[in-house]
Amino acid sequence: MREAMFRTLIVASLVLTGGDALAERIAIIGTGNVGEALGTEFAALGHDIVYGSRDPSRDDVAALVARTAGNAAAASQTESVDGADIVVLAVPGRLAVDIATSLGDLSGKIVIDPTNNYIREGVPRLATDTSNGQALQEALPDSHVIKAFNTLNTRQMIDPASSGGPVSIPLAGNDDAAKATVAELVAGMGLEPVDVGPIENAHFVEGMLVLWMYGRVTGQPFDFHLRRTGSQ
Repeated sequence: MREAMFRTLIVASLVLTGGDALAERIAIIGTGNVGEALGTEFAALGHDIVYGSRDPSRDDVAALVARTAGNAAAASQTESVDGADIVVLAVPGRLAVDIATSLGDLSGKIVIDPTNNYIREGVPRLATDTSNGQALQEALPDSHVIKAFNTLNTRQMIDPASSGGPVSIPLAGNDDAAKATVAELVAGMGLEPVDVGPIENAHFVEGMLVLWMYGRVTGQPFDFHLRRTGSQ
């Protein structure tokens, strides 16, 4: 039932917009690899991008803006969220909550959380008993936190075909309309959105990175991608 509702919301949105998502103003907090990958991809879909940086005057930030299509700009982290419909936390997982709560009022905004918070020393494990997604939703009760984009690397974000097949993106969050909006972004990038339930399930989605890291640590590396089976 929930999956059917999710698909209906996506289809309805596409019908109302003639097949193209309405342009959104998206604040990308962070200008590293993840911020650049998502910022440039979202800009290519016709969205206005503002990169939030601790120092927006840096040369590398200016170069990133120049590489980003459309109406891209850079601002301080707090200024970047002004007027934004969507905020992407492309920041280190251990700092995600502190940075998010320093941005000012994010009420009503969609907050995309692509972070992973895990302990690197010894056997990889999650750094919390819950998840960054849950912690962010608790810290931002009036925002719509959607866990997404934390189960793939930036190469696959930019070029999904490099994986050799479809790449599915699990989306965890409590608001179906917000999840449908993020699903449009995912689909526009050539990826497959998959509704995996409420934000509490972000714990399992973040745990997928721990499995991936364990393979690296033990000398048995592997990659994985979720695949839709087509069955109900």
